[in-house]
Amino acid sequence: MQNVTVLGSTGTIGLQTLDVIAQHADQYQVYALAANSNVEVMLKQCVQFQPKIAVLLNEKSALDLRSKLQAINSKTEVISGMAGLEQIASDDAVDIVMAAIVGAAGLKPAMAAAHAGKRILLANKETLVMAGSLFMQAVKAGGATLLPIDSEHNAIFQVMPPQQLAHLSDGGVRKIILTASGGPFRQYSSVQLAAVTPAQALKHPNWVMGTKITIDSATLMNKGLEVIEAHWLFNAALEQIDVVVHPQSVIHSMVEYIDGSVLAQLGNPDMRTPIAYALGYPNRIASGVASLNLLEIAKLEFEAPDTKRFPCLQLAYDALKLGGTAPAILNAVNEVAVAAFLNNDIHFLNIPALIESALASIQAEPVSSLTQLIDIDNEARDFAQSAISKSSFAKNMHKQALSA
Repeated sequence: MQNVTVLGSTGTIGLQTLDVIAQHADQYQVYALAANSNVEVMLKQCVQFQPKIAVLLNEKSALDLRSKLQAINSKTEVISGMAGLEQIASDDAVDIVMAAIVGAAGLKPAMAAAHAGKRILLANKETLVMAGSLFMQAVKAGGATLLPIDSEHNAIFQVMPPQQLAHLSDGGVRKIILTASGGPFRQYSSVQLAAVTPAQALKHPNWVMGTKITIDSATLMNKGLEVIEAHWLFNAALEQIDVVVHPQSVIHSMVEYIDGSVLAQLGNPDMRTPIAYALGYPNRIASGVASLNLLEIAKLEFEAPDTKRFPCLQLAYDALKLGGTAPAILNAVNEVAVAAFLNNDIHFLNIPALIESALASIQAEPVSSLTQLIDIDNEARDFAQSAISKSSFAKNMHKQALSA
């Protein structure tokens, strides 16, 4: 029996992780659950899975949950705050940590799990985007096992050589090919993109995901963040990472070898597949995902991404090339911009405009510590909030978008 901590248990990945665990109750036991402030969903999860510990980042929500659990005589201990997240990620009793907290908030508990030598199922992109070098060092130093949960990186992991490579060429790998659905606006013009609403952007054609990642998919920033992730996960140089738009989302990613072979991982677009793969690794367990029917799909299409209409992808490549703290700046400003778009404070095309402005204005530095990265993250967020608060920003950026 393996003990599992699920960080971000009330989010999409967390819910799907618990679904897979429930199918294998003889192999996995939920030791701890964590979320931000969703008391009602967390309460139901505590009743069903009876974890030893439940953590809510929000202290008021934690008090509410504790009261509700005490009323039903639950033995689950409730704690709050970042220290609580780090505690359940590094607890000696824990074997597996699903790191699925969205955004920069997931960085510290993921680092704690790495230092403690856990099997880490990494769904939090920002951990590698913000602190790739530090996190990979922590994984190595702590003797942790790192398994990617993003469908693309999980696919690459499945078809890469089994050994850790100092250089991709050591395993005969020429390049990595990340597939992208293209999002809901793949065929929109720049004028149409300028008028996109949050409601439209939240309707992904293939995947069921959380709010932030769905917007990132619509801007192609999600794919940009995955490029940066792939660099750290597979020790791949920038020029060894390609992106191709594949609207059907059946091929989740590919690896091209020097002999001309291209190995791909296929499956229905359901995150329970990579979750089950990582939980069971190196064995395979059932995920509850339906079999892929190629006859129903009938055709697979591919096209190049358009970085003029979707500049977020190119901005991510640019940040990776700049190196140092540039990806952390990119990530922080994107988080603020996405939240502002969802709140109707800026337009869809203001998101890349704001990121581009921040990368040009904030000096990137070599990464030296987690404290430095958190300071840079705060600085970038302040920059973005200040730009958004200026009444001229959204108006001027909207004009530029319409004239593009």
